[in-house]
Amino acid sequence: MMQWRKLIAALVLSGASVVAMANSIAPDVLVKNTTQEVLTIIRQDKALQAGDKKKVNELVEAKVLPHFDFTRMTRLAVGKAWRTATPDQQQALVREFRTLLVRTYSKAISTAANTNVDVKPLRMAAGDTETVVRTGIQQTGAQPISVDYVVEKDGDSWKVFDVIVEGASLVTTYRSTFNDEVTRGGIDGLIKSLVQKNQSADAAVAKK
Repeated sequence: MMQWRKLIAALVLSGASVVAMANSIAPDVLVKNTTQEVLTIIRQDKALQAGDKKKVNELVEAKVLPHFDFTRMTRLAVGKAWRTATPDQQQALVREFRTLLVRTYSKAISTAANTNVDVKPLRMAAGDTETVVRTGIQQTGAQPISVDYVVEKDGDSWKVFDVIVEGASLVTTYRSTFNDEVTRGGIDGLIKSLVQKNQSADAAVAKK
């Protein structure tokens, strides 16, 4: 779990930053440039470092969420069961999975100021519409970890649809849990489980 927290901190830093800019700018360059921008914002804002919920949410909404393909992420995480879900069920799954990930990003903001990101040279052939942006993440007092962003071309922008930390795929990790939920209670059971997790997180925040 701690390893995934470090991963999400890295996502926040880079804005998972395959940003919607001109396709003449390579994804690795975009990651590097936006990493510096977001690091500067966090390091200069004590409220972000302290976990101010409003500011954290604003940063996540502005710098992270627009650069993810949550529909594809959810479809991959749900697996075969996605095809049997109704459009309304699919919409609910995307909404709840997005909320779950947003909460994880938000929790990691306060630790991001002490993180450095080394973006590796990109290996991508001309005309590729999917590629991997490889980075190394270093936090003070911790061993460096590798984080790979699997991205797709969407028009003139690039979007993340999976993240791999030390060889472990975020999508694959969730798929195992989701499959168990679907086996026990079907698609509705999975949706209910996600809703309950998000509601429990809301309740925990409210108590604080």
